Amino acid sequence: MMTTNHMTDHGLTEREQVEQASVPSTPNADITVIGAGIIGLANAIALQKAGFRVRVIDKQGVAAGASFGNAGHFATEQVFPLADPAMLPKLPGMLLDPLGPFRIQPRYFLKALPWFMRFLVNMLPARRAHNSAAIKALNQKSISAWQQLVSDCACPELLKLEGSLLVFEQTPSIEVERVYQSYRAAGVAVKLLSGDEVRGLEPDLSPNIKHGLWFTDVGHTQDPTELCQRLATQFSKQGGELVIGEVTGLRYVDKAIEGGKYEKDEQGEQAVSVCVADGANYQSDKLLLSAGAWSKPLARQLGFKVPLETERGYHLMMPQQSRLQRPVASFERKFIITPMSRGTCLAGTVEFGGLKAPLVEARADCLLPHAKALLPGVLAGAKTSQGERWMGFRPSLPDSLPVLGASPKSDKIFFAFGHQHLGLTWAAFGAELMAKTIKGEKPLVDMSPYRIDRF
Repeated sequence: MMTTNHMTDHGLTEREQVEQASVPSTPNADITVIGAGIIGLANAIALQKAGFRVRVIDKQGVAAGASFGNAGHFATEQVFPLADPAMLPKLPGMLLDPLGPFRIQPRYFLKALPWFMRFLVNMLPARRAHNSAAIKALNQKSISAWQQLVSDCACPELLKLEGSLLVFEQTPSIEVERVYQSYRAAGVAVKLLSGDEVRGLEPDLSPNIKHGLWFTDVGHTQDPTELCQRLATQFSKQGGELVIGEVTGLRYVDKAIEGGKYEKDEQGEQAVSVCVADGANYQSDKLLLSAGAWSKPLARQLGFKVPLETERGYHLMMPQQSRLQRPVASFERKFIITPMSRGTCLAGTVEFGGLKAPLVEARADCLLPHAKALLPGVLAGAKTSQGERWMGFRPSLPDSLPVLGASPKSDKIFFAFGHQHLGLTWAAFGAELMAKTIKGEKPLVDMSPYRIDRF
């Protein structure tokens, strides 16, 4: 009987020795997914479809993190990595602007510095080209994968395919043309519009808008939380088990058999055991780590030091309804407006401050003046006190790529986390890729750019 948490051959670090018989254990599952956000749920359903018995464990429940309040934008037009050298001369102005889209909490600067150094390295042309190609590989089938997933979950109404707009107020025409051509060169379906053509699509938008890019093959959801709930409902209907509990430890154990005894299987392998805060012990043949911003310490237990940082993203949900049919992003203001069932969602700021600092109301409130400028008729008399402030944690890696794939140290451990601003976008297609990977089949794209040991 194995009594230690040390997984010498498989990558887990040492923890206290625990007597196996003293730990309550639940019936076995084929695979345990850690995380009940949009990534974890999409993976759980894909794994069920592939024939696995699946358990999902989350410390708070369905859509309790970034999946609750994201901008609802299936952003397949975003083919360029965030590490863009063009942002460097703009950075001081962004940091000094109280309404700016970017902030680093002073106390967190030194802690975030190693991540930013890696971020700068990914601005090099060769790295940027490599990362962009890997982003496009995930984008290419994301919308069609989502169409299939919402059909499977009987909620096609939660995926709107009206495209999205990027609007320009003061940017010179020559720069607008450059941006337009850069997207075209990257293979993005896009149309260049005049200000009047923009307002022809969206009459509520400001007369100050001079140009727009219409990304035609893009979608949005009017309720990200409800989308997660519908996926969770489908998961349960298909026999999935959802456990609410904070994961405190990961280890290998001998497999449980009848009578409370433990033994290895015919190949001498063992089960993966997930310990949660209440002392319960959940066993499965395999494990998929998909815990978003909380994946870093769990990956460390699995023997991997991953440079994952937390981008604290804010939204302000205003109750006013507009006539917008699609998300509208501002090139100059660096934020996005999405029409949703609960009102008008304003989102898009980035703050580095870690997982423990509380929400900063001013970071949400600064979105309203920008939105008033773009939707003057809709939000003319709006006040921040009318809105719902929210902050969520985007799990971001310095190369703008997620961690997807198998552990190089164990055939029982798999990863799907670190999706930065594109978690919603990549969830369905990424889940298809992971299901094939876990089944031992060849995925549709080369998975090597997303491997966990690339750092």
